[in-house]
Formats: sequence, C-alpha cells, structure tokens
Amino acid sequence: MTLPSQKPPTSAEVARQAAVSRTTVSFVLNGVLNRGISEATRERVLAVARSMGYQPNAAARSLASGQTGTVGVVIPKAAHLYVDAFLAQLVATVNEQCHALGLKMLIETTDDEGREPGGFVNLVRGRSIDGLIVANLRTSEHAHLDKITEAGIPLVVLTSRPRELPHLATVLSDTAKAACTAVQHLIKLGHQDIAFISFAQPEYESVHERELGWQQALKQANLAVRRDLVEYADISAQSGYDAARRLLARGVKFTALFAGNDTIAFGALRALHEASLRVPQDVAVVGYDDIPMAAFATPPLTTMHSDPIGQAQMALKLLMAQINADTSAEPVQHEVSPQLLIRASCGALT
Repeated sequence: MTLPSQKPPTSAEVARQAAVSRTTVSFVLNGVLNRGISEATRERVLAVARSMGYQPNAAARSLASGQTGTVGVVIPKAAHLYVDAFLAQLVATVNEQCHALGLKMLIETTDDEGREPGGFVNLVRGRSIDGLIVANLRTSEHAHLDKITEAGIPLVVLTSRPRELPHLATVLSDTAKAACTAVQHLIKLGHQDIAFISFAQPEYESVHERELGWQQALKQANLAVRRDLVEYADISAQSGYDAARRLLARGVKFTALFAGNDTIAFGALRALHEASLRVPQDVAVVGYDDIPMAAFATPPLTTMHSDPIGQAQMALKLLMAQINADTSAEPVQHEVSPQLLIRASCGALT
C-alpha cells in the first residue's frame, strides 16, 4: 500500500500558525528589515517556520531576483571547526538561520594549505554568492574586503577593532577592551605576575587585540609587561596544553594565567594539574568566549562571554538587509560587549 505523501506547508499556513499576515512571513523569511516588525514577532515566525519544516521556494526566488540563494561565510581554516567552539557555534548559527530563510551556506577559508591568501574574493568574482560574512581575518587581508565592496557584493565583517572599518557593515566586539577587563579582574584579586597564552599567532586581528588588552591592563596598573610570560598556541586544547608546558618549563613564576580563549584554557588547566599546581590556589585562570563546556571545567572557568550565536544572528540580519536593498546610505556598525562571568577558576565568586 502506498502512503499518501504529506504536502509541504505553505507560507499561508505559517502565517496562520504564527498569527501574522503572509506579508509579514515574507518579510521575515526574506530578511527584510525596517518594516515595523518587532524582534519578538520575527523570532516567532522563524520558530514556526522551523517547526513546520517550511522551505521558501528558493529556485523560484532565484529566477525572479537573479540571486543565487547562497550566503558565503569566510573563516581562517576548515580544521578550526573541529577544535574552536566559538567558530563552530558561529557557523552553525548562520547555517541554521540560512536554513530558516531558505538559503544555502557556503564556507570558504583564508589560509588552508594550498589556498591563495584572499582567495575567497573568487567567490565574488564568480558571482556564486549573494553576500559574504567574514570572521577573524588576518590584518593583511583587509585590502581584499575593498575588492568585495567595489564589486557591489553585500558584506558583513565580524571585527575586533573599533573604527577600523568604518566604510563596512560590521559586528564589532572590542576584544582589546574585553581582554583588559579580564586581566584587570585578576589584578584586583592581587595578582601581579600574570601569564598570557594566545590562542593563535598575532597576525589575526582578534588574537592581536587580546594580547593588547593583556598589555593595557598591566600598564594601567604600573606592572611590567614581561615577554617571558607570553606563549602562543594554535587554536586547539592540545596546543594550549603544549604552550602551558613550555611556559612552565622556562621556570618563570606566575600566579595567574589569562588564556586567549576557553579551548586554550582547557589545555592549560591540564598542564597546570600535571605540574601539581592547584587552580585557583596556586594559579588563577581566566579564559575568553564562554564556550558551552566552560561551566563544566574543573574548577568552573571564569571567562569573557562573547556570544557567538548573537553575533552570527546579527551578522546575517545585516547581510540580508543589504541583499534586499533595505539599508540606509551609511553602513551599519553593531557593537556587542563581552561580559565577565566569574566562576571558581579565578579564586573569586563575586
């Protein structure tokens, strides 16, 4: 016996379930802004569309608009998705939001082996995408962004440098300021010898900014910026473990450690444990990002909450506004403010 196939839901059914008009459904699912639709309504429509399995007719929309129905996301290396929880959350959120809008997501990398630096510009030249979200570029690749804007392709950049890209739509997280806040917290707890393990090389702007924040906090407290207390890791917890071991092998004394991200902090925690150093009694530890596992570290990790999910949602919202030609003349600069979450690893609960 052949079972009858279930018809896919229509936009009218989504509208009825969400208690809104079909026009509102169309605006929300196509990312159109400035139509007087509240954020609560927008989220409700997206939630109903997801729960009903509604898919906009991407093929018809592409023929009608000349768009490809594809959004590009640029990240440093594909392998980072295996070990960098911040990046994984960012990409997963963009993918989920694209799915709800009936779009496809294409991932491009900037420095995988064999890739030409700035090779993601070829996505633009080939007109294989409708818009691009760029995360954690190397400073040297800023010039490539100008090529994209000159080609008239919608672009949103996640950046950590205030006012560095005033001509572009950006989701800004002042990483240096946030890192400074993290280190200031350690200083207020009485620490003067504070080590720093970066989560990658300083050629990436967000990496460099976190090191600057560490330096700024020390200088403001009239403490020495000691290069012998700095190590560089490479994204993974293993690299954080190795970097912490190199730091310990030098025999330098430190009572606190600021890790460039939580993944690095996890590796460092293991290295400190193997060296019979107690956290926080012997070494206080603070991370960055507040990845889902941070609260389950031993002890729970004090960290800066950077909200990759919120950043991804805002980036796609700004991008869709450009794609739908619904922006003002000036590029939108949205700023997020990482917040310090105090847990047991720093030795203070308030």
